[in-house]
Amino acid sequence: MQIWARFAALWMAGLLSACAPQLAQAPAPASSAAIHADQRAPVTILVSIDGFHPDYLDRGLTPALDALAATGASAAMRPSFPTKTFPNHWTLVTGLVPDKHGITANKMEDHRRPGEVFTMATVDPWWWSEAKPLWVEAEQAGVRSAAMFWPGSAVPWGGTMRGWGPVDDGIMAQDWQAFSMQVSNTQRVNSVLDWLRRPANIRPRFVTLYFDTIDTAGHDGGPESEEVHAALRNVDSHIAMLIAGLADLGQPANLVIVSDHGMAPTSSERVIAIEEIVDPSLYRMVESGAYATFEATDGNTAALEKLLLAAHDRMSCWRKEEIPARFSYGTHSRIPPYFCLPETGWTITASRPAGEWSGGNHGYDHEAPEMRALFIANGPAFRSGVKLETFDNTAVAPLLRQLLNLPGSAPSQPALAPLRPALAMDE
Repeated sequence: MQIWARFAALWMAGLLSACAPQLAQAPAPASSAAIHADQRAPVTILVSIDGFHPDYLDRGLTPALDALAATGASAAMRPSFPTKTFPNHWTLVTGLVPDKHGITANKMEDHRRPGEVFTMATVDPWWWSEAKPLWVEAEQAGVRSAAMFWPGSAVPWGGTMRGWGPVDDGIMAQDWQAFSMQVSNTQRVNSVLDWLRRPANIRPRFVTLYFDTIDTAGHDGGPESEEVHAALRNVDSHIAMLIAGLADLGQPANLVIVSDHGMAPTSSERVIAIEEIVDPSLYRMVESGAYATFEATDGNTAALEKLLLAAHDRMSCWRKEEIPARFSYGTHSRIPPYFCLPETGWTITASRPAGEWSGGNHGYDHEAPEMRALFIANGPAFRSGVKLETFDNTAVAPLLRQLLNLPGSAPSQPALAPLRPALAMDE
C-alpha cells in the first residue's frame, strides 16, 4: 500500500486544487465511514482515450495525465494494423492482432453471411466470436467486471442471436452500458465511481472506461486544432475527477490508460481518386479513406489487377495475400481481395471531392509516427518514473491478465517482456 499512499498523496496535494471546478460536481458518497470500513483491494481500471497521440502530453494541457505518467510508467505504443478503432480496441482486450481476432475493420463483410455488413453498431455475437475479451475471461474466473463503454462490451459473447429476442446464452460483464455519445464524460466517470461504491460482494474488480472526445475532435479539426486542445482539457479534467473519486473512496487502483491509435492531418489537397486510376465498372469498393479495399466485378479480375496493382504515386496496392508480412494482415476471410494503402495523411476516395476540406484521420501504416498510441500505467502494481520503449499493443491484454491474476498469467510470460520493467514485482 506504500505506492498507493504516495500516489494518492501526490494527487490530493498537487493536482486536485487545479481541477476544483470540475471535481466539485462529483457526488459525495452517502457514507464515508461505511465505505472506508472495509479493506479495499486494488481495482484494475482500463481507460481508453480514443485517438490520443502520445505527443499530446507535451502540449501543457493535460496535468492529470502528465502526473500519472511521471509517477508511473509510460510509452508511445505501436497499434495494430489497420489503425482503426474497433480492430485495435479488440486487440487491447484479447492480445491478438485483427487478422487473428476477426474484427478486421470498422466495416466488414463476410462471405458466410451474404448481404450482411458489420458496422460499429453490430452486437451480434457471431461477428465477435473468434477471440474472447478480458471481461469474459474475468467473469469465467470469478472476477466481477464492469464496462463503461468499450467496443464489443455490449455483445453477449459466445451467445447466439435468434430473431428479435434477447441473447440469453452469452457472457457479458455483470455491469455494462451500451455506447451513446449523449452520455457525457462526467456521467461516464460517475458511473464507474458508483460501481465502486458498492459493497465488496458486488463491487467490480475490473472496469473499462472509454472516452471518444479527442478522436472526434481530431477528425473534425485535425491533430493541431483548437478542437483537439479543448478536448484534451476536457478529458484530462475527467481523469482528474476519476482520481479524486478513487481517493475519496479510499479505493486503490491500477490504472492502465491507453489509446487505440494516433491521428494524422488530412485535407482535400491530398486525395487519391480511384476513378482516375481504374474504371469504376471494374470494381466494388468496400472501404475507403485511410485505406481502401476492393472486389472485382464479375469477369473483371484481370483488368482490375492490371490497373490497380501497377505502381502509383503515394499509394501501394496488393492482393490481400501479398500484403507485406510486417502488417500481420491479409489472411482473414473478412479482408477483401485487394487492399490499397496511401502515404500517411493521404485519403483514398471513389472520386475527387468537389469542395475543400481539412481534418484528421487514422487507419494508416501502424509504424507511422503519426499513428502512435498512448500508454500510461499507474498504481500499486507499477514502478514510478519508468519510460518504456515503444511496444506492440498486443502486450496490454497479458498485462491486464497479470494484474487480475487470471488463469495462465505469470510475470515471466514472454508476452509481458516489453512491460516487465514497469511492474513493481520486487517492491
